[in-house]
Amino acid sequence: MKISNNTIDESCSNTREYTFAQELVNNIPYMAMTILGTAIFIVGFGNSLWGLIGAAVYLVYGVAGAFWIMIFVCPYCRYWNSRSCPCGYGRIAARFRDKSVIECFEEKFKKHIPVIVPLWFIPILAGLPIVISKFSWILLVLLFIFAVDAFVVLPLISTKHGCKDCPQKDLCPWMKIKGKPAG
Repeated sequence: MKISNNTIDESCSNTREYTFAQELVNNIPYMAMTILGTAIFIVGFGNSLWGLIGAAVYLVYGVAGAFWIMIFVCPYCRYWNSRSCPCGYGRIAARFRDKSVIECFEEKFKKHIPVIVPLWFIPILAGLPIVISKFSWILLVLLFIFAVDAFVVLPLISTKHGCKDCPQKDLCPWMKIKGKPAG
């Protein structure tokens, strides 16, 4: 079931709205991860053809991953085409796809999020063998900063800032995992 592209879910009317600056803050860790991963390929492979190809492919994958989520997950979100989306993807998604039934959000999220998960691991898998075989402080520092951003900063910003305030967090598989009490 498709809903008109001009329809904004009425349940959004009483929720928090995000400014462009807030959306940007929520996206900086992902952008940094993509840029750092690209740099790892360039530094690790020493500006060789393979390094430049790897860097370009990773950069395109990072951008395409964001659009993948916008196209295949966001139309199912209650906050599609509204300022209530913490990362702003919902408004961008509205330019590509009509709204779909929100009851499928969790299913679509679980199905499509694995498409971008390799972004967290590819630079490490590419860079570690190089830093071990041909030590480079620059590459080691890039790998460290990448790992901190990808595995600490990005999840922390998501769960404590963007996702924490997301009006749809109760239906989100990511927040269900992150929101479970320890014990």
